[in-house]
Amino acid sequence: MEWKKKQSHLVCIDSDGCAIDGMNIKHIRCFGPCAIEVWELEKHREELLKYWNEVNLYSLTRGINRFKGLLMMLNYAKAKGYLNEDLTHLEKWVSETKELSNGSLKRTLEEVPDKVLEKAIRWSEMVNRSVAAIPEEEKAAFAGVKEILETVHKKADIVVVSAANADAIATEWEYNHLLDKVDVCMGQECGSKAACIHQLLELGYEKDCVIMLGDAVGDYQSACANGILFYPIQVSKEAESWRIFGDKVFPQFAANQYTKEEMEVYVKEFYENLGGEKEQ
Repeated sequence: MEWKKKQSHLVCIDSDGCAIDGMNIKHIRCFGPCAIEVWELEKHREELLKYWNEVNLYSLTRGINRFKGLLMMLNYAKAKGYLNEDLTHLEKWVSETKELSNGSLKRTLEEVPDKVLEKAIRWSEMVNRSVAAIPEEEKAAFAGVKEILETVHKKADIVVVSAANADAIATEWEYNHLLDKVDVCMGQECGSKAACIHQLLELGYEKDCVIMLGDAVGDYQSACANGILFYPIQVSKEAESWRIFGDKVFPQFAANQYTKEEMEVYVKEFYENLGGEKEQ
């Protein structure tokens, strides 16, 4: 990574559903409907879109990588008898690739010709076009984010760590006048969120001086995998979550007083808000 550590503390921030209010509209208007179209599942549209939204927005799997979510929906459709396709190659790629991205999928497709992989890349590219067509004003930052990031950036480095593609991140953050508030944007092209955090730690940050902000269990797990701190932006409570971070949690973090014990209190509330309980 060409960028170098500037300050002792680092704040990693997810994009969709965390800083930018674009997650719901993208899944409801783009991700699910594009899958229905590519796999010609219109007869079962209502049921499958309900399943898609439950998996990707309203449960503990919220924020799952697009390809993992796609595989879940295809397996669901197959179990229901709506689909008769061999998903072996897609399952193998999803479980083994180090980079769940269009580029990685295209490279695999060159080595392993497969109709399902072809459809998966066609679907993902269709999703990107569909998302890009959404007016930017419908993908606004949550209330308070800009002002809080301005304050945070005075005392900490800030990196966007997202599963979205780099172009989408840059476009949305620039539109919301947030891009100049961060140091680096790391999207799906840089690897998983856990891998991105690992790369950042190699720049010399102490683990207790790094925190991840996210709205999904995967964000929390990525933080845990690297031994860093976490703070949740809770679904349907985003503005309040950001206010608490700005007023209370960040000052504690910057002073090295945000403990893992206090973090777990927020994490417990976070899981309950998503309709589940954290495994012990």
